[in-house]
Amino acid sequence: FGFKLHLLCNERGELVNFYLTRDNVDDRNQKIFSVLSNGLFGKLYADKGYISASLCEMLFNKGIHLVTGIKKNMKNRLMSVNDKILLRKRSIIETINGELKNICHIEHSRHRSPANFILNLLAALGAYSFFSKKPAIKFDKEQVSSLNLFS
Repeated sequence: FGFKLHLLCNERGELVNFYLTRDNVDDRNQKIFSVLSNGLFGKLYADKGYISASLCEMLFNKGIHLVTGIKKNMKNRLMSVNDKILLRKRSIIETINGELKNICHIEHSRHRSPANFILNLLAALGAYSFFSKKPAIKFDKEQVSSLNLFS
């Protein structure tokens, strides 16, 4: 089975939402993001693969600001220091993917039926949610005369 698991997590490393698609579906598909971002607001940090004008507009209309890096062939744009720092912390989702693959064995390749695959996936996601220690962003924001400091 060729599938992609799209995950949405918060700053504490908790899974907020997930969506399962076939492997040939574009990552910037608006249907995926409309399901993933249902009931959310604020900022969504993603990698450069999610850059799309129509996706940004759709999320903006829902009250979500999509923050991504810029590709080499793009013009520079202004980005706040907070966004630059938090964009570098995207490695948390990669750590979550690694834990799902290595500890929860989500990448098991010998499923005998689609139902077995789905059951294994849901069990792994459920097991991850009970982990006592999850990767998280630890920052305290102090405002000192219009300067943001992170510790």
